[in-house]
Amino acid sequence: MQHITVLSLGGSIIAPENVDHEFLRRFATAMETYLSDHPTDKVIIVTGGGAPARIYQQAYKRVSAQPAEELLDWIGIAATHLNGTLVRALFADHCPDPLVTDPTAPIAFDGRILVAAGWKPGFSSDTDAVYLAKRFGAKTVINLSNIAKVYTADPKLEPDAKPIDTIGWADFRKMVGDTWIPGKNVPFDPIASREAQEGGLQVVCADGRNIENTFAILRNEHFEGTVIG
Repeated sequence: MQHITVLSLGGSIIAPENVDHEFLRRFATAMETYLSDHPTDKVIIVTGGGAPARIYQQAYKRVSAQPAEELLDWIGIAATHLNGTLVRALFADHCPDPLVTDPTAPIAFDGRILVAAGWKPGFSSDTDAVYLAKRFGAKTVINLSNIAKVYTADPKLEPDAKPIDTIGWADFRKMVGDTWIPGKNVPFDPIASREAQEGGLQVVCADGRNIENTFAILRNEHFEGTVIG
């Protein structure tokens, strides 16, 4: 029986400041092993923008007298395409399909891996991951960033913030709100959260830098992270 999993691979772990070559090497090696051990499974990887998005958005805001949110989004989207092109190149043997930049367009998904990136302004690549999960019948989106769990508040601002193991969509959406702001730093974007709730999806938030933990999630083994939904 074919099983499809969606990974929302945060730009913060692809390119936190510069491209993290060592992470990508370890991730690619682990993915090769997973595909070999699970010969009927397929994986969709949706890439975020990371440092390229942040650097270029900041440049636009510093130079422009009145930076427009839509243009900030387009800059971030371009960064996700750059990261997506890199990730697709790493998995070229398993990914014959072009980089997906519109989750509603015709998609063949002929290979074992499909790589996607940002689509249009109004939300982050998390939302693209949700759209693709719905489209291909995946029940779970694994959201990989640089945090191990969702917290009750931003631990950088509130030292008493507590990690959360499980949380329902209603409570999670109270935390992140309903409005998308380009470059907004939330565990899972508000628009993606609404779409995931409406689609009955589960989201697992985990630290993508922990390769063993990521593939424990894929294999339905014990893992560290927060389950939403």
